[in-house]
Amino acid sequence: MNTRYPRNLLIAFFAIFCIVLSGNGLAATARTVTVSAEGLADPDSPLYEKDKGKLIDDLRNDAKRQVIEKAVGMLVSGSTLVENYELIEDRVLTQSAGLIKNVDKWSEPWRGEDGFMHILIRAEVYVSEIQDSLQAMSKTSRIELLKQFDNPTISIAIFAKDAERDSLVEPERSPIAENILMEHLKTFGYRIKSEEVSDKLKLELIERSSLNNQADVTLSATQQKASDFSITGEAKFKSNSVTLQASGVTITKYVLTSWTVKCTNNHTGENIYVNNKIPQKKSWADEDAALADIGKLIGNEFSKDFFEDHLMAPSRIFNLELLGLPDYDVAKIVKKELIGLRPVLNVDLRDFNSDGLSLYEIEFSGSRGDFQGLINDTLVYPLNRKLGSRYFKLDSAQGGVVRVSFSSDDDIDRLMEKFNGMPPASLANAAPQRLKGLIHNEETMKKVAEINPEAVAQLAKSGDSNASNAIKAIDDF
Repeated sequence: MNTRYPRNLLIAFFAIFCIVLSGNGLAATARTVTVSAEGLADPDSPLYEKDKGKLIDDLRNDAKRQVIEKAVGMLVSGSTLVENYELIEDRVLTQSAGLIKNVDKWSEPWRGEDGFMHILIRAEVYVSEIQDSLQAMSKTSRIELLKQFDNPTISIAIFAKDAERDSLVEPERSPIAENILMEHLKTFGYRIKSEEVSDKLKLELIERSSLNNQADVTLSATQQKASDFSITGEAKFKSNSVTLQASGVTITKYVLTSWTVKCTNNHTGENIYVNNKIPQKKSWADEDAALADIGKLIGNEFSKDFFEDHLMAPSRIFNLELLGLPDYDVAKIVKKELIGLRPVLNVDLRDFNSDGLSLYEIEFSGSRGDFQGLINDTLVYPLNRKLGSRYFKLDSAQGGVVRVSFSSDDDIDRLMEKFNGMPPASLANAAPQRLKGLIHNEETMKKVAEINPEAVAQLAKSGDSNASNAIKAIDDF
């Protein structure tokens, strides 16, 4: 029991904590995400022989579909998206007019040596609208589309301080407020950790990284997460006492002078809820009155949907350290390839060093599970498929840093020929239906069959002549 502050003062703070969180601060909003993507078109298609304007229109439309596909990939696993691509394309990917809030930037279109027309796009997408569409599809088609997540872990730290004491005195933890909040969150099935436990786990992770010769890796507290969310609160109170002249009885009430409540998504480091607005006309005289307020308001504070909405679209920013890139032009073309990959929402080449590490900052979407496996399957694998060999190798993926090494015996000219001449790495994991709508040229289909033979083989089985001829050419080679 905290003897410095009266027990009803601490409970009063928690009651106010509940009141503000139950207000419009947690109201549902249309969440958006900014996504970069690459659009493709087949310039040799008979569709464009007489109308080159249609080629550019289709190129831009494909870029918009890829932006939406990346947003869908935040909510749906890659395998589920590919298996249900036709349904998702019909109901979601083609609805860019209602799902893209605005396009921030277009690149100039260009024809590549790989046979495709290319264009880059950066756009803001309504994730909440896409989630609603997928949920509706799941109900009508009886297909479980949305990713399933484990119950999140939440750490809590609530502090209170006497506003009339020395400003240098540190605020003290309120176990009463924390315990009441913990018990409520546990009814959702969530796991609760104290901030002390979370901080200890973060330090242990950093120490293990140092012991494993990863001392040069920069680890941040938000990236080395020990809980999915952190709720913190701090309040200052002062007491007002009035002595009634008639009876001589002194009445004391406690009022709030300042406060801050914050909830952080530790996957992204984003403060998903911040409130420092002081509730007006609230004071408490005794413990029973404060407990009564808590009983009425406890069900309206942080809801289960509030946390799960933020887990439904997890994204994280990490540093990709690429060791061994021989040339700046290679580093730039790797950035272009990364932009096309489905889980990569945005990428920036921060630093190039031909004698050491080149640094990319990547915003990446994916599950909270096997991060190393996800990076290997969705980033390293398609790049190697494009080049036809294991040029890229995942060395480590710890916290906020992924280290990949690049090794090739090719000279720069031969290496650039492979990068420019083969289809984009993004097509290595593309669904057969995307390839069918995209490729109308047999030679281009042959190239795609080299990096994604499974999808082209499925097209061949469905009767696509370009795919059949591409598979036959590879088999006869």
